Amino acid sequence: MSGRGLPPVCARLGRDRWHFQHGPIDLLLELDAGCERGEAAIAACWERFQSVLPQLVAELRVLRQSLSERPVAEGSVARRMIEACAPFAAERFITPMAAVAGAVADELIVFFRQSGVRRAFINNGGDIALHLMPGEQYRVGIWSDIERARPSAQSDHELDSVFEIDAAMPVRGVATSGWRGRSLSLGIADSVTVLARCAAAADAAATLIANAVNCDAAGIVRAPADQLKDDTDLGSRLVTVAVPVLPASAIALALARGRTEAQYWRERGLIYAAALFLQGAVELVLPETHPPCERVQRAMIEPVVP
Repeated sequence: MSGRGLPPVCARLGRDRWHFQHGPIDLLLELDAGCERGEAAIAACWERFQSVLPQLVAELRVLRQSLSERPVAEGSVARRMIEACAPFAAERFITPMAAVAGAVADELIVFFRQSGVRRAFINNGGDIALHLMPGEQYRVGIWSDIERARPSAQSDHELDSVFEIDAAMPVRGVATSGWRGRSLSLGIADSVTVLARCAAAADAAATLIANAVNCDAAGIVRAPADQLKDDTDLGSRLVTVAVPVLPASAIALALARGRTEAQYWRERGLIYAAALFLQGAVELVLPETHPPCERVQRAMIEPVVP
């Protein structure tokens, strides 16, 4: 993570939408306000945003440590990262960096929660923090394969799924991880999307569940993480570089392992739901009793109608 010498940038994209960028931190913000409250919230959010990257860079050495080393951080975003990852650390290797994108979004969404804005989101490269007042909701779309979502992609495919999050659900964070994304992964999932209490928790869980979607099928290419990124927190652990077209048996095995991991964390109350995608196949881990579950499940399973 760098960005020294590059000034933060703010651009208004529409009446209630903004773009903030500083080095690797690239945010899309949207709120339903249309009043002075919204303008004040954006101004406060922008002021805080400008200090986020320098504070994270100052603590990178600590944030790349395994949670087993009990890292101690000073900055509020760094503390969010540690807090989000700590519940997973007793049983899995994880560093606070697994929650960095979600923690940044969580840090900034607070300004909308304090302002009286009815609903807002901050999308940090696919890791999303939400603010919802009673009665409000958001529809969230998933691309299982990031390559198809790029503007240059020649594809007629629509979103793979759309689901709703409403204010009554214990969900204020959505995060996605997988080997095709901007972060390194130990697994082979095209994508794993997790719903959790906050974006940082969803970010950490998505990382671990995507790592678990794995098998040893022929043709999968892996390389030491530190040969791909010299500043990685993964050291020499093997990460996925390429995945060939897999036989159905390998896909089923990898997704079953991921489902087991997701179910484990859901039963411990650390995630609300998860959708795991691999080469056109999907596994869902959903709540058993919460009323909106049926809506989430139907949206994730049924094809999206344009």
